[in-house]
Amino acid sequence: MDLDVARIRSAFPSLALGAAHFDGPGGSQVPSPVAAAVARTMTAGLANRGSVTPAERRADAVVLAARQAIADLVGGVAGGVVFGRSMTQLTYDLSKALAKQWGPGDEVVVTRLDHDGNIRPWLQAADRAGATLRWADFDRETGELPVSAVEAVLSERTRLVAVTAASNLLGTRPDVRAISDAAHRVGALVYVDGVHLVPHAPVDVAALGADFFVCSPYKFFGPHLGAVVADPAVLETLHPDKLVPSNDAVPERFELGTLPYELLAGTTATVDFLADLVPGEGDRRTRVVASMRAAEAHEHRLFTRMHGGLTAIDEVTLHGSPARRTPTALFSVDGRTPREVYERLGEHGVNAPAGHFYAIEAARWIGLGDTGAVRAGLAPYTNDDDVDRLVRGVAEIAGRSG
Repeated sequence: MDLDVARIRSAFPSLALGAAHFDGPGGSQVPSPVAAAVARTMTAGLANRGSVTPAERRADAVVLAARQAIADLVGGVAGGVVFGRSMTQLTYDLSKALAKQWGPGDEVVVTRLDHDGNIRPWLQAADRAGATLRWADFDRETGELPVSAVEAVLSERTRLVAVTAASNLLGTRPDVRAISDAAHRVGALVYVDGVHLVPHAPVDVAALGADFFVCSPYKFFGPHLGAVVADPAVLETLHPDKLVPSNDAVPERFELGTLPYELLAGTTATVDFLADLVPGEGDRRTRVVASMRAAEAHEHRLFTRMHGGLTAIDEVTLHGSPARRTPTALFSVDGRTPREVYERLGEHGVNAPAGHFYAIEAARWIGLGDTGAVRAGLAPYTNDDDVDRLVRGVAEIAGRSG
């Protein structure tokens, strides 16, 4: 079933301001039901989680509902959902906990395709533990990360493989399942950055073979926080630094301090909103999968239109050409700096930012240095007019003089 894009757009007050948003990979727009859930929770009467007062019970219910919502979104288990301030913070916390089990002779694998949030924490944790870091390189021309590139750096000493499910820079979607299978054959755990995949496709963490899967609700219409979905049995083997009185049960063991209840309520509302992109029957997981399939088809059609329009402009260079990708275009315009293109598109009411977007190793690997390029990412609320405005704006910028 096709998306009713007009219906979806009507739920986003910010779209009424007139900008065409291609900045979703950095943070999406927020629909009214999500904002309302945040406000309602903040004013409903809250306390620290407990079972005595209504405020305590309300806070507890908010947390449990959010765990279940994220589990429904990605096919995980609610008891394995850990919340934190961001993907980066959660990855740092888990890298420190995992590194307690590493030592000299152990190895950790990262890829040059990844966001730095799935590289630097592992590099630094390995260094502290005396373990060795191994790099898996991707193809500079296509942006593809072959499974063989990861297999080439695996060994019986590999303890963890960190890999992206979708590049936030190039959109590349590696074969995560094949990479996970290769890692598991040598006894390694797999930590998957799903931040850029979850907004664009249905996700099943079990099918991916991920031991840890991290995502960020603010990339898919939600509040600013992060979530890790893991096998509770794996989490039981980890012992992060924590306060003595704090809960040592999984998953609370990994959540330091009081959780942001209002943001968790917004997260549940976000998953409910995603499940209703295409109204239907069935449980929430069933509806999420159906809606995200429809969103993926919608974005694929628009991406074909956008990619074709940009390709037709002689002065435009599109970076990478992965066969399987999210609807993300990274491009440069001859004679214009990425910042200049970004600013001039803004004059057209088109929000398409420039930079390396924290995928600094990937940007350097394909020759863009620390400057990067312009990135245009689609979302379920993107329509044909948005795409045409972007292409017209780039064409005008490419043809300007001086």
